Amino acid sequence: MRQKVLSIWPEINWIKDEQLREKVLDCWVYAIENSVLTPEDLEVIPFSLLIKDCKISFMNHKRTAVQLSVDIAKRMKANFGDEIQIDMDILIAGAILIDVGKLIEYDKVDGQLTTSKAGKLLRHPFSGVAIADRFGLPPEVQHIIAYHAKEGDLAKRSVEAIIVHHADFVSFDPFKV
Repeated sequence: MRQKVLSIWPEINWIKDEQLREKVLDCWVYAIENSVLTPEDLEVIPFSLLIKDCKISFMNHKRTAVQLSVDIAKRMKANFGDEIQIDMDILIAGAILIDVGKLIEYDKVDGQLTTSKAGKLLRHPFSGVAIADRFGLPPEVQHIIAYHAKEGDLAKRSVEAIIVHHADFVSFDPFKV
């Protein structure tokens, strides 16, 4: 399963800290093993059940959000230099994990994707933090997961969380109709 996860998530290898990289991989392996979805499903299912006839796959959206996060962070560092501190490993780990909890939100009924009971009761930022905590991800990564969505609108986000939040919505909002 680890190789399958790495094949759909090559960005995991962008994380330089080996322990952090392994923990991120462990989270995704756990989420897939406890989901009705397979790694292959993630390449074809819509990234949101809230968008009618969504043609953008889960992995396309997720990888785009991670890539945008890194691009934004690099541009900010290039332009602002030492005036801004961005931990790239934390940013990448958080961006990769923001939707890991979504795997618990899905169910299949009569071959159709639907929202699971857990998904109706807990949104993915909460289940995502639970998964990250299970594998010992640092609070800085959990913070990004917790506050990437609307749940974070009243919180003070870290620089990394601000970047990931906006990258996620840049790759989401244009598809809402």
